[in-house]
Amino acid sequence: MLSRLTRPQAVAACGLPVVGLIATAVFAPLPFSLTQPGMTADVLGENKGAPVITISGAPTRDTSGQLRMTTIEATNPDAHVSLGEVIDSWFRTDQAVMPRDAVYPSGQNVKEIERHNTEEMRKSQDAATRAALNHLDLGDQDVEVTLRLADVGGPSAGLLFTLGIIDKLNGDGRGGDLTGGRTIAGTGTITADGTVGPVGGVALKTQAAKRDGATVFLVPKAECSDAKAELPKGLRLIPVTTLKSAVNALTALESGKGSVPSC
Repeated sequence: MLSRLTRPQAVAACGLPVVGLIATAVFAPLPFSLTQPGMTADVLGENKGAPVITISGAPTRDTSGQLRMTTIEATNPDAHVSLGEVIDSWFRTDQAVMPRDAVYPSGQNVKEIERHNTEEMRKSQDAATRAALNHLDLGDQDVEVTLRLADVGGPSAGLLFTLGIIDKLNGDGRGGDLTGGRTIAGTGTITADGTVGPVGGVALKTQAAKRDGATVFLVPKAECSDAKAELPKGLRLIPVTTLKSAVNALTALESGKGSVPSC
């Protein structure tokens, strides 16, 4: 039968399976998640009617300015992402494709993921409290810190929680605000010894920060290049590696004295 086909007909006949494969690839589910800028929250303020940071056992101070932790939003772990959606995201600055395993722990269902993220948030809050109190030499005193942030999981708010505690307890150490009255956003994990770690998704988080009024963004130094890739106009990046470097940078920015690092 095929021998009777003219060359154009033969090409067309052979092309049908290829078209089918392309169509299947475009609509077949892929192991990716689509992500976009998420909500931000001022850790110096309230979240859903309750203070994010509550401190007892030590005097606190009124603060001005904001310290906004940032998030990204991702498609549900059970959602199917097609090749067409992946290609579309390549041409957009407000959306990115990430491996699903980089967003959600591999092999876990939705409830397990929620429990994992909640536990990571709890550990982050504990580390943030220890890091802040150690920084202020209050680690062995009876100071109790409670952190509340609804509907957010994972460890990436650690640095901002720590700075919020320090601002409420000590400010810039000279009677002023650590923020200098600015709206400052950022991201980064924190350990009890004050080490700041990378988190991922920073290019989307800078967009969320700018959208919600931030003019300064604290970024783990290792992620400077990612943050610069789609940096919104008017948002200043400050790279940090430790809690001390973050505090020193904010103090220099507020006072106008000393150098402020940049990416």
